[in-house]
Amino acid sequence: MAKQDYYEVLGVNKNASAAEIKKAYRKMAIKYHPDKNPDDKSAEEKFKVAAEAYEVLSNPDKKARYDQFGHQAFDGAGGFGGGSMNMDDIFSQFGDIFGGAFGGGGFGGQRQRSVRGSNLRIRVKLTLEEIANGVEKKVKVKRKKQAKGVTYKTCGTCNGSGQVTRITNTILGRMQTASPCTACGGSGQTIDHRPANADANGFVVEEETVSIKIPAGVQDGMQLKVSGKGNAAPGNGISGDLLVAISEEAHPKLQREGDNLHYDLYVSLPDAVLGSSVEIDTVTGKVRLKIEAGVQSGKILRLRGKGIPNINGYNKGDLLVHINVWTPKTLDKEQKAFFEKMRTNEHFEPKPEHSDKSFFEKVKDMFS
Repeated sequence: MAKQDYYEVLGVNKNASAAEIKKAYRKMAIKYHPDKNPDDKSAEEKFKVAAEAYEVLSNPDKKARYDQFGHQAFDGAGGFGGGSMNMDDIFSQFGDIFGGAFGGGGFGGQRQRSVRGSNLRIRVKLTLEEIANGVEKKVKVKRKKQAKGVTYKTCGTCNGSGQVTRITNTILGRMQTASPCTACGGSGQTIDHRPANADANGFVVEEETVSIKIPAGVQDGMQLKVSGKGNAAPGNGISGDLLVAISEEAHPKLQREGDNLHYDLYVSLPDAVLGSSVEIDTVTGKVRLKIEAGVQSGKILRLRGKGIPNINGYNKGDLLVHINVWTPKTLDKEQKAFFEKMRTNEHFEPKPEHSDKSFFEKVKDMFS
């Protein structure tokens, strides 16, 4: 089932300001908040979808990627939009957006904000073929996990709330401020029992194999997210994410330009005069290409649909084959004599037709 457009979810247009997006999300979140809709799975799902939309549209970088690539910019690696959201995700990131509507943003007004573990970042190199077809990569990641046997207890400093409240007297009256508890780091829990192999936070570092589904059409520099595969958080906190930066390896014969690919095909003078048939590489295998007799150097042959799939899944780019007629640099006496004789032959005189565009016209067409 196709996912609903994030702008439609929040009821705003693409030109909406950050303040308008935040206002629309707050309205949706309050309407479908679990405290107002107890045991209503439909409302809970709408609450999650609204938070998912806001998580993307409230971040300028993610919003720009979504505007360009749609849902696949985030879904491919099982990220935030991949259906892995839970209430802890929402309240730990956006609890403050509810203001005082629910006594601090949690269920029943008493929910503490969960601590999130740190994110991990890796770079994955992909060949042009892998980008064109999509690929599932398995990578080994060293991440912090809670040690076996570690136990936690309620923090005595903040009584499990994760924050401490201070009241100060000012010229305007008494002012109340809240800040994360320094004793527990905001988690509301401290270590009760720590195994010998664990660090001060009750963590051990373990290597884990993580599977990353990368959609076709990704670009160099794009970042995907695998939720929950970063470092663990103390107590009942939420694990961080694994951020996957895409690195595109250079192809020996193909050059990428957006969704299109370019291929330089060098043709011998006899093949250009008489015509030929050659096999060339594409990202989906080899294809045979017919070279018409009398082909001119600089001609571009377009193989439709042989380029890179658009990451939104709408269509595929093309493969543009650039014909380059190879002129021999050295000739023997017999060959020289033949071409000397052809100097005055009318068939060898340049006679460009109106349809034969100049080099600059072809470049102009390519970028128009």
